[in-house]
Amino acid sequence: MGELPISAIIVDPVTKKVVSACINQTKKNPILHAEISAILKALKIANLKRLDKFDIYCSLEPCPMCTSAISISRLRRVYFCLEDKKSGGFINGPKLIYSKNLHHKPKFYYGFKENIFLNLMKNFFKKKRN
Repeated sequence: MGELPISAIIVDPVTKKVVSACINQTKKNPILHAEISAILKALKIANLKRLDKFDIYCSLEPCPMCTSAISISRLRRVYFCLEDKKSGGFINGPKLIYSKNLHHKPKFYYGFKENIFLNLMKNFFKKKRN
């Protein structure tokens, strides 16, 4: 599809059911990151204004825009596999999650299956260059 291979799923931690699952769609719209799409879809499906009972799993550390959306939607926990060394919003880049302007700061965990997603990203960019 030519999109960065980034995905996000929102899960109900009680039932262990996936509420929404999305991939990047930035070729259609530059703000349709996987996390934004997953949040919008989960809000609609769950018919809620906040997602405070749900967790989000991302293949890549959310960017500052997605970090803000995660905070505003009040997601409970954030899990991501791979750090985004250039423009992450949690542990790299501007580290927006620590900003005093974000009122909700979800717990976050990272470093799961790093090699799988690192290889996926490397292969994507290798194919794109060729």
